Amino acid sequence: MSVSDPIADMLTKIRNAGMARHEKVDVLTSKLKLEIVKILKTEGYIKNFKKVNIETTSYIRIFLKYDDKLLPVIHNLERISKPGRRLYVGYKNMPRVYNGYGTVIVSTSQGVITGKKATEKKVGGEITCTVW
Repeated sequence: MSVSDPIADMLTKIRNAGMARHEKVDVLTSKLKLEIVKILKTEGYIKNFKKVNIETTSYIRIFLKYDDKLLPVIHNLERISKPGRRLYVGYKNMPRVYNGYGTVIVSTSQGVITGKKATEKKVGGEITCTVW
């Protein structure tokens, strides 16, 4: 079965695995997904990730992170720019998530970066998703 929005599918898998208290979740590999997962790791939303090959298919295995009360660190992942409606923003109008406590992930001409780094580098782009 083909997926019309693979990024939204990945975010939904991570969100559902966190609510079910799973230790890890596997998602199909793509360059954009790998960059998003790297940002989630550097921002402290997940423990770790690694690329695994199962038979002929390549996956990203994401190890989820929980707090002391076994609640997921990721409270919500939201897809902003969708295939039917792309949302582009300049660096001056970069949105803030939860007054700066969340993270905006932006696809720019300089790669996939957070909203804060995009503002520092003075580049705009497509808002991929928000995390808090």
